[in-house]
Amino acid sequence: MKPKKLSIVIFPITLVLIGFLVFGRPQKQSSINISNHAKHRGVCWVASHYKPDPLAFQQLVNNNVNWISQTPFGWQREHNSPLIGNQIGRDDGWYGESDRGLRETTRMARLYGIKTILKPHIWLRDSQGKWRGEIAMETEADWKTWFANYEEFILHYAKLAEEESIEMLCIGTELHRTCVEREADWRSLIEKIRSVYSGELTYAANFADEYEEVAFWDELDYIGVQGYFPVVQIEEPSVEDVKKGWSEHLKQLGNFSAKYDKPILFTEIGYKSTKDAGIEPWQWPQRISRDDREKIFSEKAQANLYEGMFQALADEPFIAGFHFWKWFPPIPESAERRRRNYTDDGAFNIDFTPQNKLAEGVMREWFEKMAKQ
Repeated sequence: MKPKKLSIVIFPITLVLIGFLVFGRPQKQSSINISNHAKHRGVCWVASHYKPDPLAFQQLVNNNVNWISQTPFGWQREHNSPLIGNQIGRDDGWYGESDRGLRETTRMARLYGIKTILKPHIWLRDSQGKWRGEIAMETEADWKTWFANYEEFILHYAKLAEEESIEMLCIGTELHRTCVEREADWRSLIEKIRSVYSGELTYAANFADEYEEVAFWDELDYIGVQGYFPVVQIEEPSVEDVKKGWSEHLKQLGNFSAKYDKPILFTEIGYKSTKDAGIEPWQWPQRISRDDREKIFSEKAQANLYEGMFQALADEPFIAGFHFWKWFPPIPESAERRRRNYTDDGAFNIDFTPQNKLAEGVMREWFEKMAKQ
């Protein structure tokens, strides 16, 4: 080959190699293509002491909601204890977390065209300040006991979900170390769940590292993400600030969806109605005085965070939808009167709920738009 012709061949190859070194391997694109109409327009339902009023479900319909998640709890005293308490076979405690309440809420929701994710959850009460993502045993014997107890817990709800034709089961929530250190145990558990439950499965992984480190997504139908990503570094961000803040997270989520060829479902997402809610969205609201709440309260910040999030994510075909944390059903008037006798006037509610705030309107408008597409 003559030198001139050789240079014609070498030059484009060199460009490709330089591009590879500078920009890295081209990212695989997700093949998932979910229409907006088919996506979860969901809220995280807060169980109450009382049987829900049909008005609660009409309020959801008015907000164009088509899914709720329901959460019964198990309890663990220490992060390294294999014992898990549960309320299997009990009807005391919160009505909405009992088997009877879960069944009744599911049936009532279905009458209004609303589907359910059953999302059992371990509540950790740890004396060392650990959280459930740090649950891990110290001996092999304790690991076997923990998984036996968790299996009893989750299979009970898998069977309940099958009996009630609940559309989706979340097999665990933010149990990071158990997933990373005991992948084989989780795969075995998923096989047992599949043997008693015929609906769709997901797992709710924390946004920070966990969803990328869970390795058994291939066994599930959806990659569930608890979507409390930090999106800004300033208080009271604009919609454009929030939208820009989602760009890198969105890229990573898209690449991860493509890796497993599975859709991303936000099993939880949301923001407090505080000025700084977009900086560390995972932080629980403080128990503070009315005056202190007034200083940090901002419906506008919460609404902008909702709007920016929807603008960034809603039309992405690999995103399966959203479940906003959290939604309170109305309680009987007599109970509300009793509650207000022991609390303040409820002003400047900095909690995550969008109810009766500007964010509710943002959610309602976007859910309506998605339902029509």
